[in-house]
Amino acid sequence: MQTVKWHDYYDVYPRDEGHQISGDVKIARGVKSPQLGNKRDIVVYLPPSYALTGNRYPVLYMHDGQNLFDPATSFAGEWNVDETLEDLAHTEALEAIVVGIPNTGASRMDEYSPFVDRSHGGGQGNHYVGFIANTLKPLIDHHFRTLPQRRMTGIMGSSMGGLISLYALFRREDIFGFAGVMSPSLWFAKGSIYSYVENASFLPARIYLDAGTREMGGSRLNLVKRVQSRHYYAGVRRMRRILVKKGYRPVRDIVYVEEKWANHNEAAWARRLPDALRFFIRG
Repeated sequence: MQTVKWHDYYDVYPRDEGHQISGDVKIARGVKSPQLGNKRDIVVYLPPSYALTGNRYPVLYMHDGQNLFDPATSFAGEWNVDETLEDLAHTEALEAIVVGIPNTGASRMDEYSPFVDRSHGGGQGNHYVGFIANTLKPLIDHHFRTLPQRRMTGIMGSSMGGLISLYALFRREDIFGFAGVMSPSLWFAKGSIYSYVENASFLPARIYLDAGTREMGGSRLNLVKRVQSRHYYAGVRRMRRILVKKGYRPVRDIVYVEEKWANHNEAAWARRLPDALRFFIRG
């Protein structure tokens, strides 16, 4: 296991440079991935009771880590993960550790899909999932008080991050028991994820799946975009039907949300995040 040092977030990203987080957030610089041959910082949110008790906590691994906690590091808006979890801890006694995995920029599309799309890339998804399962999770379980069991370990993301989260749930059934699949890019590589999920073995799991009715830039004033939007969330509905047919029971095993007028952006995902976290943490 590689040696890493966990820093207080503000020791790396000072307040006086415009950085802002809520709660106790740690960061490790340059965590190496032997699977991908690269490295990246890893950001970890710890629950309010972490420093006060000896409790262990469920863990959620989230993609596009730049966008989760700090508006100053975001490239497209913030999910408010830290504020949301602080609120859930204080109002509903729901707590979890969140591991933010920043993307690597130009390699994002490659890492977030195991399937190759001739126009957009892909193909490194198995290595990326292997990095999380075989390198990052052992590191997190070693350094923090986690509940390492499968049913207490989730993976979550949006867009391409939603695609790789759904894939990871079935690819590494030994690791993940929950997938948060927000506005997933199911169209990627000509919809290869549909047949993959259809042919995968059923495994007990919880799946949060959602979409907005104005995804793909839908507008009531633009007929082309309206058609694109309907095509998009029709694809997400198709995945829901596949999952229900496989045996995932609505409400109990799978929660499906279709938010009216919601676009494909961080603000929409931040709005829907609390319910996804409740579904995950309450189990």
